[in-house]
Amino acid sequence: MAASILQINNLVKHYPSVKAVNGIDITLDKGICFGLLGPNGAGKTTTIEILEGINHPTSGEIFYKGERLGNQFRNEAGIMFQSTALQDFITVRETLEMFSQFYPQQADLNKLILRCNLTEYLDQDNRELSGGQRQRLLLAIALVNDPDIIFLDEPTTGLDPQARRNFWDLINDIKAEGKTIVLTTHYMDEAYMLCDEIAIMDHGKIIAQGTPKSLLEETFNDVILQLPKADLAGYDLTSLMTHNKSTHIEITTCDVNSVISDLIKNNVSLSQLQIRARTLDDLFLELTGKELRA
Repeated sequence: MAASILQINNLVKHYPSVKAVNGIDITLDKGICFGLLGPNGAGKTTTIEILEGINHPTSGEIFYKGERLGNQFRNEAGIMFQSTALQDFITVRETLEMFSQFYPQQADLNKLILRCNLTEYLDQDNRELSGGQRQRLLLAIALVNDPDIIFLDEPTTGLDPQARRNFWDLINDIKAEGKTIVLTTHYMDEAYMLCDEIAIMDHGKIIAQGTPKSLLEETFNDVILQLPKADLAGYDLTSLMTHNKSTHIEITTCDVNSVISDLIKNNVSLSQLQIRARTLDDLFLELTGKELRA
């Protein structure tokens, strides 16, 4: 069994008008990618800030490698914040050298530069970086102390699909070294691809936790059929569970063969039929009843 690297016991954070975190327990095994998901206002940002040591809980206990958060945690943790202001008028190289001096243990900067694909931009002013280049620099900063645990707060927000995929490869490479990653994201496909385990928060509590696959299997035993509205004109949908979209209709069923047979029997064209398994987006909406960005 993997060793625990972070243990959270009955974590609570109350503000005068809201209970942001209301008694959560999490155990993070070493070497996994753990995703903390939830709608805005669920309490995940407050939870992450407490775990990072930049906010203080009202009550509860947090242990890193069996000890309360302290100097060892601060020296061995890497954090990529959702929003970080980089120093203007200095280069990428100077930025990495500056941050590396903040820690007693330092990663090999040459290897770090190669890993994060920053070689071409080392002498470039931070202000001149593209979105993808900036995110890779911020990741390099989070890794500059060769951390054992890394917090990534919505690291791919605003990136184009190719840059996101490249960033996923970087995260998988980091995880392959046995490092522990705590990830928050608004992209359910990202959570599914990267996370070994996820926890979904709402109203300050964890309402579901497990591997993405196990949570989907526990919640759903059906699939979704998608057909254009025009192809279903005149077809009686009253006996089916459907969801009306702008251009198509989704049919939820546990018996795909029966539905398809009836569609064929009624001369419904299947040329544009799509069948998909349930996704984390479906799970999120099923459990919270909220769009992720609501």
